[in-house]
Amino acid sequence: MISVTVITVGNLKESYWRDAVAEYEKRLNAFCKPNVIQLKEYKLPDDPSPAEIGTALAEEGKRILAVIPPRAYRIALCVEGKQFTSEALAQRIEAAVSDGGSLCLIIGSSHGIAPEVKAACDLRLSVSTLTFPHQMMRPLLLEVLYRSFSILKGTKYHK
Repeated sequence: MISVTVITVGNLKESYWRDAVAEYEKRLNAFCKPNVIQLKEYKLPDDPSPAEIGTALAEEGKRILAVIPPRAYRIALCVEGKQFTSEALAQRIEAAVSDGGSLCLIIGSSHGIAPEVKAACDLRLSVSTLTFPHQMMRPLLLEVLYRSFSILKGTKYHK
């Protein structure tokens, strides 16, 4: 079974986001072995300077790089990333794990992802050009993964 690791920075504060994540993790169990790694967000002042944000991203980046599974196909969620249709993303995922590999997707903090992490990834993915609340990205990404696996298995979820 394919191993899928989702690395995230920051906590989900509201219970409805945690409930949505739990639901999609449960659904994903039919297709893969999901593992969500939640890392602590670097503490910043209320109005951080660009230098403080850079320091935070670098520290978070070190923690992210330390937990990426070896030999996984790495995908960073970035605003500048490539966009796919649901079907095209499903095909990309299938190709990435076709030889029994694993998948690792990375959601940075609300300030983004360190350049070192982006450079270590095989793909930069943008879910949309729209702006979403940072906490919404985790359940949204898990839904995208569930949809991708549903497409690959031919279930009726994707219409």
